[in-house]
Amino acid sequence: MSRRLLRLAPMLLVVAGLALGYAFGLQDYLSLGFLAEQRQALRAYVDGHYLGSALLFLVVYCLATAFSFPAASVLTIFGGFLFGWLLGGALVAIAATIGASLLFLATRSAFGGFLRHRVDGVMRSLAEGFRDNAFSYLLAIRLAPVFPFFVVNIAAALFEISLGRFVLATFIGILPGTFAYAYLGQGVDSVLLAAQQSGREARISDLVTRDITLAFFALALVALIPTIIRQLRQRGGKG
Repeated sequence: MSRRLLRLAPMLLVVAGLALGYAFGLQDYLSLGFLAEQRQALRAYVDGHYLGSALLFLVVYCLATAFSFPAASVLTIFGGFLFGWLLGGALVAIAATIGASLLFLATRSAFGGFLRHRVDGVMRSLAEGFRDNAFSYLLAIRLAPVFPFFVVNIAAALFEISLGRFVLATFIGILPGTFAYAYLGQGVDSVLLAAQQSGREARISDLVTRDITLAFFALALVALIPTIIRQLRQRGGKG
């Protein structure tokens, strides 16, 4: 019992951290509305404490990701707004990968071997196929963020993907979206002002265009091509 509790401890810490975050109202600070209200004060602080601000942003983003706080897109825009698209994107890519890896390890500790020991049939085949093609699948999912970021982190742990593949696929896969959102954040001022003048709060949809979304899906399709070819070859060999 004590060993099981020890295995669950990291995941319980994640749940407790997420609950505390909502209890203290952190979601109110991780919004475009807050950025609109405090953008001048935030920029002034960054200008006066550049290195410390960058490190603080790195830690905040890492913790938000590790505790599954739904603020990745907004924080990435914050990064581009405060540090520019290049440094902001780099900070986000590093912090998101570290945070995602921590959640991945917490989930694997709590539910390691879950699918292998408890499912059969189609689900077992899916789990094995996902594990065999882990890098390509993860890369495609990261490139086209159809699923919430934290869901992919948890699912990958349940499918028993190695940490090395997870880290590499996550870091590479989030780069296009990360720098795209950071670039949008760099020019978010006009969007925030337009939203304020119209009497409403700015939304992510005000920044993300259809072309950007289609580009993400195109990148994901390219990432899946090697896996599709491999599957067709295997089927052809069996036939």
